[in-house]
Amino acid sequence: MANYKPDLSCQNKFIPIDFSQQISPGTFEYALAHIVDNRLDLSGFDKWYSNDRKGAAAYPPSVMLKIILFGYSRGFITSRRIANACETNITFMSLSGDAQPHWTSIASFVAKMKDQIESLFTQVLLICDEEGLIGRSMFAIDGCKIKSNASKEWSGTFEELGRKHAKLKRASERIVARHQAQDGSNAAEIEHDLKQKIKLDNSADKIEQFLVVSKEKLGSTNKPVKSNITDPDSAKMTTSKGTIQGYNAIAINDDKHQIIMQAKVWGSVGEQQTLAPAVEQLNAELSNLGTPETFETAAFTADSGFHSEKNLEFMATTGLDTYIADTQFRSRNPLFKTSETYHTEKEKRRLKRSKGRPKLFTSNDFHFDEKQVTCRCPAGKILWLSCKSVESNGKYYSRFTGYLKDCKHCPLQRQCMRSPPKERGRQVQFLLNAKHQISYTDKMRIKIDSSIGRRQYSKRLGLIEPVFGNITVNKGMNQFTLRGQDKVNAQWQMYCLVHNIEKLRNSLL
Repeated sequence: MANYKPDLSCQNKFIPIDFSQQISPGTFEYALAHIVDNRLDLSGFDKWYSNDRKGAAAYPPSVMLKIILFGYSRGFITSRRIANACETNITFMSLSGDAQPHWTSIASFVAKMKDQIESLFTQVLLICDEEGLIGRSMFAIDGCKIKSNASKEWSGTFEELGRKHAKLKRASERIVARHQAQDGSNAAEIEHDLKQKIKLDNSADKIEQFLVVSKEKLGSTNKPVKSNITDPDSAKMTTSKGTIQGYNAIAINDDKHQIIMQAKVWGSVGEQQTLAPAVEQLNAELSNLGTPETFETAAFTADSGFHSEKNLEFMATTGLDTYIADTQFRSRNPLFKTSETYHTEKEKRRLKRSKGRPKLFTSNDFHFDEKQVTCRCPAGKILWLSCKSVESNGKYYSRFTGYLKDCKHCPLQRQCMRSPPKERGRQVQFLLNAKHQISYTDKMRIKIDSSIGRRQYSKRLGLIEPVFGNITVNKGMNQFTLRGQDKVNAQWQMYCLVHNIEKLRNSLL
């Protein structure tokens, strides 16, 4: 019978350790320690403290930065996990010099980073530029929706929150009424119900206080949008994995080594509205690097989420060679039309339902007299002018609507409308002064459909998508632990710092 030595993996052992020998060259922690200790100017943190004459000594900012950024690189995004690692993990001990800050000190340091993160982010970019990691030939922008430190159950418009407040109050009153009607309840039931009543009352008071002191958030169309009681700056967002309460983390990176040049989070703001501020911040960073003329020679690419007439007009003023796809970009590409994955499941169901139905009339089947501003449908009926000039994507249209009495009994109804009319007849619109209306959308469509445009835009996927994969999946930085846009924005930039420092580590190998 074989005789093996015992497994002592759970055995405690006292070993003399030299912390300076625990961090090996070529590792992320080595690059992090070298950059923080030797390359960064941390004098801006001195104004946080006034304990030179009295008070306890503070942990050095260099120590806090090293353990926090290293913790983030290992997916330790909470202060408690980082504090515990400083007591049990030899690498954390080596980075901190065996300092063991309490988790509240770590949390406080991260929360105040919003005052210093911009300077640190720029300093790391300067180091990346010195190492030749920034090419300045093409930039790409994209966003990633990340969970916030708030529950989506506390979201709603003021009207919805008001109904929830009334519902909680009614539930609390029912508990009181039940006890008044049943005096014979035992002590355990009474104690349980009283705890439940306190919980309901506290939740109702929390909503009531929020409604009193807060202003309702309005969307781009000036209509009320959902607010969150716990973190008002965050928003409900739909992702491939369901609905989350979170932020849209935007980043612009350089094509040479995928260095993140700009990073910022946004709450209840659509991606289209983030493009201009992001590009302006990118320009400021390039000025800090000493190359403000970069926009004159560089290219810029973005997906259809950033496409709008207003954004294209703005990009035309920047000097960047821009390639932004519209929502119909793939449908115009013959390569996608022959692909088996071209049709989405939703489109497949629509095509199946429409099989056997006649092709619907288009605006070309209607007779439009631009001089008289009149319109006649294929059945010969006159349509009424519902809007003489309506703007859409930088163009102006005349819009007509069929009379309900005509459309309800029209023999061509199946060829004209997807479903029988109920409130109004068929609507159709016509472009005014078509020869003189060339929008930025038209120009971009021609540009991006060209062979050069398709080639340039095809670089976007490999340029920006791996960045978010590295941060959220490889590094595990897939949730924010702070609340409020300023604090969350600082944490997102710290996540991006981890990515950039890792790129520096690779360049120093």
